[in-house]
Amino acid sequence: MSITLDDSPPNTSRTWFGSFWATAIGKKAVMALTGVFLFGWIFLHMLGNLKIYLGAEHLNEYAKFLITMGAPALPDYTLLWVSRALLLIAVILHIVAATQLTLMNSAARPVGYRDREYVLGTYAARTMRWGGVIILLFIIYHLLHFTTGTVHPSFIEHDVYHNVVTGFQVWWVSAFYIIANLALGLHLYHGLWSMFNSLGLNNPKFNNWKKVFATAFALVITLGNLSFPIAVLMGLVR
Repeated sequence: MSITLDDSPPNTSRTWFGSFWATAIGKKAVMALTGVFLFGWIFLHMLGNLKIYLGAEHLNEYAKFLITMGAPALPDYTLLWVSRALLLIAVILHIVAATQLTLMNSAARPVGYRDREYVLGTYAARTMRWGGVIILLFIIYHLLHFTTGTVHPSFIEHDVYHNVVTGFQVWWVSAFYIIANLALGLHLYHGLWSMFNSLGLNNPKFNNWKKVFATAFALVITLGNLSFPIAVLMGLVR
């Protein structure tokens, strides 16, 4: 019997990012960094939509501003499409990292716990995956509803105020938006907490502040987004 020694050099073709991405820590870090971008975009999106309470002119002017993003020298929609592309990349990386982390956790423990203990976990943490699915479906519907107008029965291009009001006047559409934004609020709360930990910001001295910030941020976004369909249904925005 002969023994053959393999003295070939190790495979170094994998890039630094590829090696980092392959680890659970790397995936958590990618989720955290993309989460920072997504949290900021969600906040600005909600803030801009608050102009609906100032009337049709203000909201439609805001929509027109997004077409140029304050850069008239560039062709219309250039910066808007750049921001959409970055948003799409962030969403894809976020979803892929979350999915692969789930598969890694399942592979590490193929047999589940016989008695699951929920005392140490929060409801937001336990519903993180299902909430992510609801949010993804909501994003697709939201784009078809208010961006392309594909599923909007009374869509008028460039008249955002009209599209929002007439869209939310359909009760089941408003109900879907309300459910989706409640799921988003839970996702934001747990996501912010996890993001701090993934970035190494875990210290007993400011853990309470992390909880306060995560709670406040999630509440502001949730209440702001919920106010739009509710205000239309109640006739406060006509």
